Amino acid sequence: MENLWKDSDAEAMVAAYAAKGINRDLALRTYTTRLLGGEPRLVLHGGGNTSVKTTVKDLVGDEWDVLCVKGSGWDMGIIEPAGLPAVKIDPLLKARKLEKLSDEDMVTLQRANLIDPASPNPSVEALLHAFIPHKFVDHTHSTGVLAIADLADSDKRSREVFGPKMGYVPYVMPGFDLAKLAAEVFDQDPTVEGLILDKHGIFTFGATAKEAYDLMIHYVTVAEDYVRANGKNPFTPVTLPANLAKPNDISPMLRGAVAVSKGEGRYDRMVSEFRTSPDILAFVNAAEVEDMARRGVSTPDLSIRIKTGPMVLPAPDAGNLADYKKVIAERTAGFVEDYTNYFKANDGRGGVKKIMLDPMPRLTLVPGLGLFGHGRTLKDAKIAADVAETWIETARDAESVGTFEPVSKPDLFELEYWSLEQAKLAGAKPKPFTGQVAVVTGGAGAIGAAIAKAFAREGAHVVVLDLDGAKAAESAKAAGNQSIGVGCDVTDPASVRAAFDKAVETYGGVDIVISNAGAAWESPIATMDDALLRKSFELNFFSHQTVAQNAVRIMKEQGTGGVLLFNASKQAVNPGAKFGAYGLPKAATLFLSRQYALEHGADHIRVNAVNADRIRSGLLNDEMIANRAAARGLSVKDYMGGNLLGLEVTADDVAQAFVHHALAERTTADVTTVDGGNIAAAMR
Repeated sequence: MENLWKDSDAEAMVAAYAAKGINRDLALRTYTTRLLGGEPRLVLHGGGNTSVKTTVKDLVGDEWDVLCVKGSGWDMGIIEPAGLPAVKIDPLLKARKLEKLSDEDMVTLQRANLIDPASPNPSVEALLHAFIPHKFVDHTHSTGVLAIADLADSDKRSREVFGPKMGYVPYVMPGFDLAKLAAEVFDQDPTVEGLILDKHGIFTFGATAKEAYDLMIHYVTVAEDYVRANGKNPFTPVTLPANLAKPNDISPMLRGAVAVSKGEGRYDRMVSEFRTSPDILAFVNAAEVEDMARRGVSTPDLSIRIKTGPMVLPAPDAGNLADYKKVIAERTAGFVEDYTNYFKANDGRGGVKKIMLDPMPRLTLVPGLGLFGHGRTLKDAKIAADVAETWIETARDAESVGTFEPVSKPDLFELEYWSLEQAKLAGAKPKPFTGQVAVVTGGAGAIGAAIAKAFAREGAHVVVLDLDGAKAAESAKAAGNQSIGVGCDVTDPASVRAAFDKAVETYGGVDIVISNAGAAWESPIATMDDALLRKSFELNFFSHQTVAQNAVRIMKEQGTGGVLLFNASKQAVNPGAKFGAYGLPKAATLFLSRQYALEHGADHIRVNAVNADRIRSGLLNDEMIANRAAARGLSVKDYMGGNLLGLEVTADDVAQAFVHHALAERTTADVTTVDGGNIAAAMR
């Protein structure tokens, strides 16, 4: 493990924060916290914490001895001093005399003694930091250290590897009891430079930030060197199919299998993040992979991310994908049954009944391919994949020098169903389209961009397709929510297939498709050039068919239904003079929507259309608006508001109509008119 401390960088940070009124202690604490947090083999997605004991003044000028400790929700890799809230230390030290302290009371004690009551909650391990008398205390979940701490003989091996300068703390769940036990171990030999927490991680401490950091890097390196010197390959590779399927071949099937059924065709869907590498493949291709998976996670806090561990599938044969879909369903059902039994066996521990979380896996290992992380958002899926890679590293290294034996399932249950974590989950309310993937064609135009924003705002990850890839990317960025932009010529079936493949590659599948791309050309019907009409049909009809075919293909593989929406037009039902080139294919597209509704209702795919008129966009630009208004002898305002409501209809209004259809769970084969009121264009 490389030591990244640089005197010049440290002093530069001290000077920069001094100008903001931050003292040297807290500035250096921030510096080394970032060094630790920037290394995923030490700290990953909330794991680990740091502290410093110093003095601060409150608003009335009184000075207090405080513990500045990492606050909940802060990323150590980019932490600011505000992420290390100051807690009055004397009340924390008094708590050590207590026999018991519930987690809720511990949080109350810490919050009641914050210097700034607006600060985030201090770490649940704040008491442990307080009870260790050293000025600077560092804690990480080093994969190298866990390879030793997760051994069946972790007590003996830890003493052998780390020597007498490191204390050993048997496994206890984080909180008050662990803080007291760790302090007792320290008191038995106050000369130790740190503590190894069984099945949990490592603490180091010192009088200076550099000393505590240097010791952390030193002991992590000791662990890594031990594994390198003594480790042997513990795995036997399996034989893979000659014609191995690709990740995109199975991703929609897998994503559909792990969706949580809410009954009556409703699902809480998840997105997937695929990862592969030589290290991942060496692990998932091992004959021992299922046994390793059953043993559990490398440190208890990972249960919050990947539950009791991964689901393991067999290697997929590209020539037998229909049967493989059944295998995925069977393995998922088996995982759900095992998780349900795990919950039933442990529920009621401590006399408190819990409510079972959804039992679906958050990590799937596939021999020959790699791993899939699953989550309600892409961020969650990526986190699951990140922690999976560290779990693989720890499990592999532990097995290479002994027997990988992480924390037991009953102890794991205590943390997964920890009251403090339950409270966090209860406060997280998903949006209507959380976990869903929406594809929008023509997504860089005014209407398409509005649609992308509207769906992202409601929780969807959006794939913005547009002929101009750069503008598609801009539209996706503006939509937010980790949406992506993809260049796509919707009149080219190969380009459309590639765009949908990108959606599957990025998120695992597709749930909502808004076929919106189109363009209008003016010409009298009797003298219209056939080439113009054919060109319009390619864009305004055949492209919608190509998009719909790809949407249905993926939705059927997922088996969780879906939503297919078309941007029709007033021209489809109320044609305008010289707009035949546009109206004819749009009329065909309107009936295309009904055909899909008819044929795929049994697949729970809802198909609807939006009939919009007079929307400022690429189709109806300022020049065309001026021309149409002049032709009718109207002002632009009167022309754009020429409807029953007398109001201009915007792209946002159209977007909301599409959102409405995506939410309308029992509506299909419908057309919604968004034009402010035009009786001639009203549907019968």
